[in-house]
Amino acid sequence: MSRQKEIYKVTLVGSAGNAALLTFKFIAGILGNSSAMIADAVHSLSDFVTDLLVLVFVSISAKPQDQSHDYGHGKFETIASFLIGLALVAAATGIVVSGVLKLISWWGGTQLEAPGWIALWAALLSIAIKEVLYQYTVRKGRELDSQVMIANAWHHRSDALSSIGAAIGIGLAVLLGQRWTVFDPLASIVVGLMLVKVAYELLKQSIGELTESSLPAETEQEIVQIIQSFDDVQQPHNLRTRRIGNRIAIEAHVRMDGKLPLDIVHDRATSIERKLKERFGPNTHVALHMEPIK
Repeated sequence: MSRQKEIYKVTLVGSAGNAALLTFKFIAGILGNSSAMIADAVHSLSDFVTDLLVLVFVSISAKPQDQSHDYGHGKFETIASFLIGLALVAAATGIVVSGVLKLISWWGGTQLEAPGWIALWAALLSIAIKEVLYQYTVRKGRELDSQVMIANAWHHRSDALSSIGAAIGIGLAVLLGQRWTVFDPLASIVVGLMLVKVAYELLKQSIGELTESSLPAETEQEIVQIIQSFDDVQQPHNLRTRRIGNRIAIEAHVRMDGKLPLDIVHDRATSIERKLKERFGPNTHVALHMEPIK
């Protein structure tokens, strides 16, 4: 099965789970009168929307290079990760604001209605399902080296974490009685703040790729070591690296004996390129500028 079809399959499994959960959560939140569960349902809705984003943008990113995109369409996958981060921020903001407003209302003397047991059972079911979806999606994302799938997996994990917060808040509100119903909106605020942290990490990574951030220092050092592993190559310099979706780009200047024939220098450049692609993937973009040693 192709990489694109694998991503489609995993994403469709997740979207089916999200569709079922968001429907059940909204029903449980309304019938159980739980703001924490409704907040959790909103999070599942954002998960479902991001699944659709993944399906659209992965289809675009899989297109080969053409006249308008010499380096391919890999950055569209990064854009999808960025939009997932924005969706998380929007969901988190709505959850926190709603929880704060209810908390202010409670502080002003308004009696909050206790949530029902159906809301608690919905939260517990969500924890189990979303953790399974996280483990499945993140494993496949790492196998396929897909940043957008890993980002989507964390969306599943953040939903599981939000359901844990909701379960604690709803459980305390249900078990401790009417006086402690404030735990329900408090749980929704905690859930929202947890989502903000996850969104920050996703946005930080995707913005770094979109603004052409270099690969980590240890990766660049490994690249230099691979180039220097050839005895007749000296002084690799002007190394430039970046990510293009699920692949990386490497550009470097390499020095060799200026008296060597052109065909030998060309063969050496080809050997270096082959070895880099063996390490970082066959779709790695490699551009070497060969220079004579003066």
